[in-house]
Amino acid sequence: MRTLAAAAAIVVAAVTAGCKAEAATDTPTGGSTPSAAATPSASTPPASPSPSASASESAEPSKKPSPSPSTEQPAPKVIMAPGAKGEQVRELQARLAQIGWFDDKPTGTYGPVTTTAVKGFQGKRGLPATGSTDTVTWQRLLGMTTKPTRAELDGKDVKKPQAKLDQRCMTGRVMCISKTTRTLSWMIDGKVLSTMDVRFGSQYTPTREGVFNVGWKSRDHVSTIYDTPMPYAMFFSGGQAVHYSSDFAARGYNGASHGCVNVRDKGAIAALFDQVRTGDKVVVYW
Repeated sequence: MRTLAAAAAIVVAAVTAGCKAEAATDTPTGGSTPSAAATPSASTPPASPSPSASASESAEPSKKPSPSPSTEQPAPKVIMAPGAKGEQVRELQARLAQIGWFDDKPTGTYGPVTTTAVKGFQGKRGLPATGSTDTVTWQRLLGMTTKPTRAELDGKDVKKPQAKLDQRCMTGRVMCISKTTRTLSWMIDGKVLSTMDVRFGSQYTPTREGVFNVGWKSRDHVSTIYDTPMPYAMFFSGGQAVHYSSDFAARGYNGASHGCVNVRDKGAIAALFDQVRTGDKVVVYW
């Protein structure tokens, strides 16, 4: 009986250890779990010992490895950074405004709004999102924009880019939502009836892309998860909805949603809420 009890204890201990090792794989600690291949079989001859460093050096004392040419590219030079001031900063802001990344009047001061805009521009194009304008970021921006007019530099003639409408928006009743231009276009049978600015989720809570339908509407909705108001909510994908956001109205693109499509124009979203019907199509795309 003692022998059987001892054997059972060994089995339990082995199973428990296995569970711990499996759980540990979910949180890497820097170690590695030996595989079955690491245990030599009876038919596998033992590995020959590797020559020591001193033996290698004495065998060919005059041979030294040739240095390999460096493949590293120099880091781009930063030409504007947070805290900078001047006409070049004003031009940066005006050019970002041309493609919908800068939402305020150019000031010539590189503050938090400009930093956020530059980060967004960089991230969208696969560049390091530092928020500082380096030579690579600047050249990419120059290639996508035109030299700002005096009116644009003064914030008097900012023309937001028009959304390139997705083909899936061209039939029926559709909320056509472009992540590129950050706009929502309300369309019926290919005709745009209204357009409004929108804001999306962050990289941690992204707004889903694709074709959806309005599942239900709630005029005075309050989030049960975040306990925040979501007026004029039109749900299209689980808990994600198009709705008015007072935070978007106050902070602009400095913030982000938890995945919903935020609208900051309360009058526009109220009118849209009255027009949209349950079952209408929603298209979210780049």
